Amino acid sequence: MVLYYTSNIVDPPVTIYMGKDKYENDDLITYGFPEDIWFHVDKLSSAHVYVRLQPGQTWLDIPEAVVEDCAQLVKANSIEGNKKNGITVIYTPWDNLKKTPGMETGQVTFFNNKKVKRVFVEKRINEVVNRLNKTKVERHPDLRLEKIQREKIDRKNARLEEFAEKEKARVLAEEKRRAEKEINDMFDPNQMKSNWRETEVEDINEAEEDFM
Repeated sequence: MVLYYTSNIVDPPVTIYMGKDKYENDDLITYGFPEDIWFHVDKLSSAHVYVRLQPGQTWLDIPEAVVEDCAQLVKANSIEGNKKNGITVIYTPWDNLKKTPGMETGQVTFFNNKKVKRVFVEKRINEVVNRLNKTKVERHPDLRLEKIQREKIDRKNARLEEFAEKEKARVLAEEKRRAEKEINDMFDPNQMKSNWRETEVEDINEAEEDFM
């Protein structure tokens, strides 16, 4: 079961979700989306909380208010962290999460520690936690199927983008070819005209008429 929340302090609202136990946490690590951002209480046991941004957005696009919502939610879902003040919450892009052989269920590390940010949480803010809890919905999604469907969409979009780029390159090449042809034609001796009269003009009046 996955718990879904809505952070409606931004427009459009964003979805926040987390697994109910460590086994679902492993599934969420496996079947995350590129725009998912993972939150966890630093050095303490806690829920794995994710925020799902809009496709194409990165962790650098998270509004500060949403970071605060996620930090408060992950603190509230840490048995030890919920009792303490002055804790640190870490967050990183989903694709920076790393599972290695021998790790316990739900345990995770990172590919790049430089892509991990920290936010200090002084204390629990019940107003924020209660607002999020009012939006909570429990679901039993087929995470694997959702991942497959998302990857199909990504592949389709990639093909469309590739086709658009090729078409753009074709149009530019055709425009360049036409421009080069016009320049070449302009200086082609066979296309050039001259006002030089090859025979001598005997009648000046006739010559003048030629230029009228």
